[in-house]
Amino acid sequence: MKVDLTIPTSLSEITLEQYQKFDKLEFKNESEVQMKMIEIFCNVPELIVRNMKAVDITDICNTLNKMFDVKHQLITSFKIDDVEYAFIPSLEDMTFGEYVDLDTYIGDNDNLHRALNVLYRPIEFKTGNRYTIKEYNPDTSEIAKRFPVDAVLGSIVFFYTLGADLSKAMMNSSKKQNENNLVQYLTSQQDMDGIIQSMDSLTEILQNLNISPN
Repeated sequence: MKVDLTIPTSLSEITLEQYQKFDKLEFKNESEVQMKMIEIFCNVPELIVRNMKAVDITDICNTLNKMFDVKHQLITSFKIDDVEYAFIPSLEDMTFGEYVDLDTYIGDNDNLHRALNVLYRPIEFKTGNRYTIKEYNPDTSEIAKRFPVDAVLGSIVFFYTLGADLSKAMMNSSKKQNENNLVQYLTSQQDMDGIIQSMDSLTEILQNLNISPN
């Protein structure tokens, strides 16, 4: 059966809504995965997919899999209906409400568009590489379902990588502080009574340094 269909050539041609729809499905076997990949990402009815050649199904799915199997980079801007959306210029300047919604929804596939609505917003003013974006509006999250998946995945990777880096920095800072506390403790003890009285404090410091009190 001859079928005319448009196969995406990059993740920028796949929307967040398509990604959400596919990601929430549960599959019994590989054949179901392949069928739904083409049905959803190529916008082809299931009946037509079933009548396609098996070899064509495999080729198309291989092409789609290769697009997802890449190192996702942060996409700073993209256009939807001639409106340019850009990544939030400064995460440090987020309001408490923005942070709460971002932190709440970024790990929730069904509501991922709500998190992306925080990270990407229409550009309000732009000069050179600098720009400002519109104020956050939770009620505009539906448009985020049309965001390209390359921007979606890139921003998620960026956000979690940033979080991991901050966590490491905090741990290293905490470890150095604990090391200083340990040195101060050891040099401040003058007699056995003082050591016994401060044993609980020493144990806590050692545990924070992942050193056995024994």
